[in-house]
This record gives sequence, C-alpha cells and structure tokens, in this order.
Amino acid sequence: MARWDPGTADRLRKAALELYAEHGYDAVTITQIAERAGITRRSYFRYFPDKREVLFAGAEQLPPAVAEAVLAAEEGESPLRTVLAALADVGTRVAQAVDPSPERRAIIAATPELQERERSKGAAITTAIRDALEQRGTPPELAKPAAQVAAIILGDAFDRWIDAGGTQDFPAYLDAATAAFRSACGGTFT
Repeated sequence: MARWDPGTADRLRKAALELYAEHGYDAVTITQIAERAGITRRSYFRYFPDKREVLFAGAEQLPPAVAEAVLAAEEGESPLRTVLAALADVGTRVAQAVDPSPERRAIIAATPELQERERSKGAAITTAIRDALEQRGTPPELAKPAAQVAAIILGDAFDRWIDAGGTQDFPAYLDAATAAFRSACGGTFT
C-alpha cells in the first residue's frame, strides 16, 4: 500500500464509525480502527491526531470558510440575512464534502467527550460569524445575536440534511430551518 494512499482517510472514518457503532466510542482503540482500515497504528497518526478527530476531520476549515463568505456577501442586507446567504454557499460546499451519516450524529450524541467537541466547533463558527459581521461594520450588539441565531439555524439545517440523507441541495434545508425559526418567533424575524 502506498505511503499516502488517498483513500486511507476515508477508510479510517468508515472503520471508526463501524467500530464506534458496534462497541461504543470509549471501548474502541486507535489500534482497532487502524487494523480495520488495513493500516498500522503508527500510520493512523499521519491522518488524525487522535480517535476523536476521525469524526471531525476538516471541521477546522469551517469557521474561516464561513467568515470569508460573510465578508464577501453583498452589502445592503440585514446582518442575519447576510449570514444566511453566506451559510447557504458554505453549507453547500460542506454538504458536498461530508457524508450525511446519522450514525456519526448518534455516536456524538451518546458520548460526552464528542458532544463537547461538537459544541466547540459550533462556538468557533459562531465566533467567526460575529467577527466577520463586525469587520463588515455591524455593531457588536447586533453582530453577536445575529451570529448566535445563524449558528442555531445552521445546526438545525444540518440536522435536517442528515435526517433526509442529503437528498436535496443544502440551501433547501437551510430555508426550512430558517422558516421554522421564523415561525417559532411568531413570523416576525428577518
């Protein structure tokens, strides 16, 4: 096998998901994941720093991508509409790169350590949105709640996307999540 086989990271993700589903996250070792993927434990670390990151690979790219999209968005919209337009674009790119796996979500939901990692990812996205809005000139007292609401809607949209197996383009799920949030606010939010 080649030293840097391009399919190895995917095999490792698949092996980890299978093992976590079979035995629970805490009971699985890196050695088991590596063996199931057909590589050595030492080779595993060329792809992921620990057994947690196999589920979150690429997550560090999302906050800068979101910030870039917010900064590049057209002028003239409300802060929240600006962010939602940016999230439709970024969400589409993320959806193309991520497997809509309900198993992954179930494993995270069952494991406090992974829940914390997921919350950290969400907090980083919220901060990136807030900072980008402020760079665009949005006052902090508006940037913060707009970022928080946008992050809630984004999370709901990804849940809907996963629940549906990614059968539609991501913006459809973002629109549905936005409509649900709007309805929860009595239809008054924009």
